[in-house]
Amino acid sequence: MTHEADPGWQFLRQSPEQLLAATTKKFDSKKNVWVADPEEGFIAAEIKSSKGDTVVVVTSKGVEKTIKKDDAQQMNPPKYEKTEDMANLTFLNDASVLHNLRQRYYSMMIYTYSGLFCVVINPYKRLPIYSESVCQMYLGKRRNEMPPHLFAVSDEAYRNMTNDKENQSMLITGESGAGKTENTKKVISYFAMVGASQQSKKEKSKKDKAQVSLEDQIVQTNPVLEAFGNAKTVRNNNSSRFGKFIRIHFNQGGKVAGADIEHYLLEKSRVIKQAPGERSYHIFYQIYSDAVKGLREKLFLTRPIKEYTFVSQAEVTIDGVDDKEEMLITDEAFDIMKFTATEKSELFAITAGIMHMGELKFKQRPREEQAELEDGKEGELACKLYCVEAEKFVGALLKPRVKVGTEWVNKGQNLDQVNWAVGALAKALFARMFKWLITRCNKTLDAQDLSRDFFIGVLDIAGFEIFDLNSFEQLWINFVNEKLQQFFNHHMFVLEQEEYKREGIQWEFIDFGLDLQACIELIEKPLGIVSMLDEECIVPKATDLTLASKLNDQHLGKHPNFQKPRPPKGKQAEAHLAIVHYAGTELEEELDNERQSRSKAEKARNEMQLELEELGDRLDEAGGATQAQIELNKKREAELAKLRQDLEDAAINAETSMAALRKKHNDAVAELSDQLDTVQKMRGKLEQSGEQTEAVKRENKALAQELKDIADQLGEGGKSVHDLQKLRRRLEIEKEELQQALDEAECALEAEEAKVMRAQIEVSQIRSEIEKRLQEKDEEFENTRKNHSRTIESMQVSLETESRGRAELLKTKKKLEGDVNELEIALDHSNKLNVDGQKSIKKLQDTIRELQLQVEEEQRSLNEVRDHANLAERRSQVLQQEKEDLAIIYEQSERSRRQAELELAEVKDSVNELSNSNSLLLATKRKVEGDLQHLQSEVEEALSDAKVSDDKAKKAIMDASKLADELRSEQEHASNLDKSKRALESQVKDLQMRLDEAEAAGIKGGKRQLAKLDMRIHELETELEGESRRHGETQKVLRNKDRKCRELQFQVDEDKKSTERMYDLIEKLQQKIKTYKRQIEDAESLASANLAKYRQLQHVVEDAQERADAAENALQKMRLKGRSASGVFGPRGLAHSMSTTGVASIRRGGSRGAFLDEDFAEE
Repeated sequence: MTHEADPGWQFLRQSPEQLLAATTKKFDSKKNVWVADPEEGFIAAEIKSSKGDTVVVVTSKGVEKTIKKDDAQQMNPPKYEKTEDMANLTFLNDASVLHNLRQRYYSMMIYTYSGLFCVVINPYKRLPIYSESVCQMYLGKRRNEMPPHLFAVSDEAYRNMTNDKENQSMLITGESGAGKTENTKKVISYFAMVGASQQSKKEKSKKDKAQVSLEDQIVQTNPVLEAFGNAKTVRNNNSSRFGKFIRIHFNQGGKVAGADIEHYLLEKSRVIKQAPGERSYHIFYQIYSDAVKGLREKLFLTRPIKEYTFVSQAEVTIDGVDDKEEMLITDEAFDIMKFTATEKSELFAITAGIMHMGELKFKQRPREEQAELEDGKEGELACKLYCVEAEKFVGALLKPRVKVGTEWVNKGQNLDQVNWAVGALAKALFARMFKWLITRCNKTLDAQDLSRDFFIGVLDIAGFEIFDLNSFEQLWINFVNEKLQQFFNHHMFVLEQEEYKREGIQWEFIDFGLDLQACIELIEKPLGIVSMLDEECIVPKATDLTLASKLNDQHLGKHPNFQKPRPPKGKQAEAHLAIVHYAGTELEEELDNERQSRSKAEKARNEMQLELEELGDRLDEAGGATQAQIELNKKREAELAKLRQDLEDAAINAETSMAALRKKHNDAVAELSDQLDTVQKMRGKLEQSGEQTEAVKRENKALAQELKDIADQLGEGGKSVHDLQKLRRRLEIEKEELQQALDEAECALEAEEAKVMRAQIEVSQIRSEIEKRLQEKDEEFENTRKNHSRTIESMQVSLETESRGRAELLKTKKKLEGDVNELEIALDHSNKLNVDGQKSIKKLQDTIRELQLQVEEEQRSLNEVRDHANLAERRSQVLQQEKEDLAIIYEQSERSRRQAELELAEVKDSVNELSNSNSLLLATKRKVEGDLQHLQSEVEEALSDAKVSDDKAKKAIMDASKLADELRSEQEHASNLDKSKRALESQVKDLQMRLDEAEAAGIKGGKRQLAKLDMRIHELETELEGESRRHGETQKVLRNKDRKCRELQFQVDEDKKSTERMYDLIEKLQQKIKTYKRQIEDAESLASANLAKYRQLQHVVEDAQERADAAENALQKMRLKGRSASGVFGPRGLAHSMSTTGVASIRRGGSRGAFLDEDFAEE
């Protein structure tokens, strides 16, 4: 039969007619696109027109809309309609992937490849694609030869195992209800069929039809585990409430050689409570269905199912599922798995006992912290099923025994505590029963006659579950899925990208696991949710609310993945906390802020450059007014060029140093971020914010002092135009460099700590206030400047001021360079210490883990030795007891023997009397006496032998059952001898013949029995010596193990101390890092101060320019006046006048208004 004739083929691949019809559709690659739709996700559309970055499209619904060109996603040609591998799509975008999966799902082709992966969509119906005929299609076929199917992936794993001789694993993930459990069962069935097909025909013919094969047992583990581990949820009628990893083992020939199962995260809380719309585990309802006749009566389940609280809090039936039929399937699976009738009945009894336990009724005693039993009928039924005494069972719940010091005391329990104890006991019973069930299945699946060379592992765990209100189980289920997804991303994407890098492929690295890591660290790291939950469990009287309060104090507002829960809606319960799965938004916002800051800084820099050029042009025009100024300008321009070159070199060096410092700073921050998280990062941030506030205050004080100094400097006199121009340009260059360094430092600090932005905003406000105050001071200075004289000699004073300023700036520059070098050295030193500390911590952690493993191994060995020693001691006690019993039996035997001797003496007396009375029997009498003497000697020998055996028996420890039988046989023989002697007394006439026969038989039997006893005593003595020797060796091994355990415990304690010392070292390093950060902030504040000083000097330059203009005008006037008055004063008079003006200027200092009046008075 061909593949197309199989009924399941239409659900695997399109027919040729369907392919042809799809390829003939009308399509224009330039017009047909996908656009977003709020209802369907994406719908097809056709571009009508385009203009710039926008296009006008008409959707398949006939709606015309205008969208951005980037929002339209390209559509693939019709030949890719319902493609089997989405990696073949020309345009691999969200819309195309969604459309391809949706169209294949509409055709019930639920399997689709996406490169290396196989995507499955749950059809929620039975499809004929898992039959034996479909399985035969995929046997030995390559992946590209057949349509997408789970069997193709399974067969590829099987072939890789047999060809590469390496173990394989299959990972089946998805949300709850996605079909993971069903696909896992199909995978197991396929491997069982493939493994069975590798058997030879002879092996198959030898097997009886009624015999159950190993492959059938592997398949039948699913009904057993589903009955006890699956339940109905809101999304899924058969949801796995535990995770399992199934290893199917194969031998070298590819034949199934057994299997084993590991389980994780059983949802124990479902045993005693269920959410609305859900149900407890299937087994509770299956045993109640009475599918197995007489089972309900045997388990005392006589009440309606709704009256059993533990299993009836929500749903008790499932639509379309017959619990009777499922119970028969489970019972049949038990039989196939070789469960005995006793094992099945005990499993059902424990399950029913849990149902009865839920009906125990207690009440609180008035005015006492003690509960008492109100209704214990159901408890008695549970105790019958558990085979325990009801009175002791209830007493253990009401007044459990607690060990206090070295004594045991009874602790009273109130009503809530008793109810909690009942629930906890029910959950623990079910969990241990489930664990035993897994172990029992593994025992059945262990094929002893086949070697286990390779295995294929199949992982099936509970999927993502996100409800409005999630319990502790949902937290752990989602946490496991989160870690599993990160592990998958790391191995499938990160390692793949590293392979690209090793091969030299140009590739931009993408970190797929970044979003998941933040959530994982919130849960499992120190001071995380799990750590704080462990701590809260040992706190007296701790509740859910106290834990929630501590979590909110620790993480709320400090961790992006920890949020305050939304208020409840309607009857919804109030949640305690909310955890976000992804944390990409905050990082994107920080990146946008950094880009905006850089663009603003660049724009301000360009504006400042234009302003500087304009001011330079104006100064050039003003500076070329006279020939003397031109010559002076040339000279000072040369000096300015030299200074500019020096400043440029210094700027390059400073930029290089700042770049290196930023790089090292960023590296240090990246390396130490994990450690900062472990030592309360938020506390450090708060402390740092306080330090920043102090730094801002110090900066304010420094700015106020600088304002005062500048005001004093402004009061000393005017500045030279050309010298101030040189100072202004140099400061402009320095300002640009400082501004650039400040912007870069601000961006770096924004990326490191978000709270620095607030401090910078406050600093900017303070700067604006300072600038405003500077402006007010400038206005005051403008009013003062108009009252001062305009003289040329004041230029000398400005030159001296400029020299001093230059010297101060050079000193500041050297100080900054020294600070930068010190910071670099300190950062390098801290980085080295941090790396060494990390290595030491990792080594210590590895050592601790190894030592813990050794301690556990030694503890297991010690337990085994103790068990062996206890067993030997118990056996020795049993043998000792048997020895005492044997001694008692031997004493009884000895008393019987003495009685026989007395009776024998009586017989002798009777014989003597008879010989005296009967003369005719004299000869007979003599003969009888001789025989009697001979018999007496033999009896005495037998008695001596018995005494020897008695001495030996007192020294030996014998096997009670065998030795007792032998002693009883000897005692019976002694009684027979006694009977023979009494027969001799009654039959004197036949004494010779019968006495000979009896004595001969007794002597022979006694010798044989005594010989056997001697041999048995010797054997038992040898066995006792061996047991004593083994007991001594066991005691010696026990002492050695105890000594090793103490040594390991001491070593673990030493390692803990070393770890604590390393943590102290880490805290010291973190303190140093804080110090380095403060130094960086001080450097930043110094840069801000220099920037403010530059702005002040800029105002000074502008004022000096105005004063220079006024001085130029005054000089022109003076020249005109000098030419008009040359006939009176002459050249000397003018020189004298100018000299006098200079002296007056030096003498009066700040009284420039008065000096101006005197000057004009002299003129």
